[in-house]
Amino acid sequence: MKRILVLGAGASSPYLISYLLEHAEQHDWFVTVGDYDLQAAAARVQDHARGQALQFDVNDSELLSSQIEQSDLVVNLLAPTFQALVAWDCIHHARDMISVSYRDNRIRDLEQDAVRKGLLILTEVGLDPGIDHMSTMAVIDRIHNDGGVVTGYESYGGGLPAPDTIDNPFAYVITWNPRNVVMAGEKGAQFLDNGKVRIVPYHHLFQNTWSVEVPGVGTMEAYPNRDGLSYRETYGIGQAESMIRGTIRYPGFSETWSQIVALGLPNETMRIPDLADRTWAELVDMFLPTQVAGDDLASRVANFLHISPTGGIIKNLRWLGLFSDEPTGVAGDTASLAMTALLNRKLQLNPENSDMVILHHRFTVRYPDDGDRREQITATLVDRGEPGGPTAMARTVGLPAAIAAKLRLTGELPLTGCHIPTHPAIYVPILRELENAGLVFTEEVEALG
Repeated sequence: MKRILVLGAGASSPYLISYLLEHAEQHDWFVTVGDYDLQAAAARVQDHARGQALQFDVNDSELLSSQIEQSDLVVNLLAPTFQALVAWDCIHHARDMISVSYRDNRIRDLEQDAVRKGLLILTEVGLDPGIDHMSTMAVIDRIHNDGGVVTGYESYGGGLPAPDTIDNPFAYVITWNPRNVVMAGEKGAQFLDNGKVRIVPYHHLFQNTWSVEVPGVGTMEAYPNRDGLSYRETYGIGQAESMIRGTIRYPGFSETWSQIVALGLPNETMRIPDLADRTWAELVDMFLPTQVAGDDLASRVANFLHISPTGGIIKNLRWLGLFSDEPTGVAGDTASLAMTALLNRKLQLNPENSDMVILHHRFTVRYPDDGDRREQITATLVDRGEPGGPTAMARTVGLPAAIAAKLRLTGELPLTGCHIPTHPAIYVPILRELENAGLVFTEEVEALG
């Protein structure tokens, strides 16, 4: 019997855990789901005969080590902060690891050890990152086989409420780790635009937006995501003059969020005493210089941010509850934890509503052996969740990782080392099963003059 250890039972985990349990009898697996919240883990397992829930604290080194040692494969859904910690233990005990988080230098440094021990450390195998890489490589490999050269690449992704179920002024819902929403863009972004490197620092990120037309959805708003430039060599398109990875939101989201960033509320380093007992108004006031004038907190915030005191941004901040006299009640001591709890409460996906995920790629291609013919290829995936059922986010994050775990355990994924899913041995079988599950990209080709 093969033993799978799933670390994390959060919003992105239900589909993955369900998939693994559904295939457990066929492949003789046993699935242990570990989470700090034992009830959350138990809810995912649902008393399945081949599953168990475990109260799990990743900071308990003995528990982490013993659980990894007892497993054949680890599926890590914990916050990116813990990815290297889990990976190091997997290397120590010679266990494979599948993760949906971004690969960083700490994971890259494990390459030699993973190869020497015959292990696979596979990261970035969720939605974005994940399906975006796989679908991109499928198109690029086809272009190269046809003699084409990719001169420009743009990729956009996002998880959102379905258009007909928007019920809050942010036009957004929390369907994944809310901490990642609060701290999005904290390291800034970098991309390549017509041969020029563009760097956008965090405090300017949400002011650098542009429109993107998504087939079947309409006009969306995009802002740059992380280091898009770094994937140019990874994708084998080093000659591309434009290379952009962006995040998609409904128009207007970034206008308000940029002011939340300007206030400094996404801060997870400064420790605030007695935060649970302080009101939201007190918390916000802490971030304002004492000399800022105004008749009340809202007007002082408006003056500090140089925005209208009666405009839409202040209305959105008021709706969020940032000017209220309600205690935060936060089980933590940083403003980012307070914001995480607030967004999780105010931007919930109501059971009668559904979410939507979007991936949209644009490739500009030149065919030098065909009269220097040029074209633009777009590939778009739009998936919608079920009201009261699995979210599109959980499905599109969890299914690729679950398929990868199955392929590894059944001997159909023989790679070793630290990988992201850009190798054909990874993305071809995963994309095939995703298509069978209805996750299909729609492509359009336009000739360019």
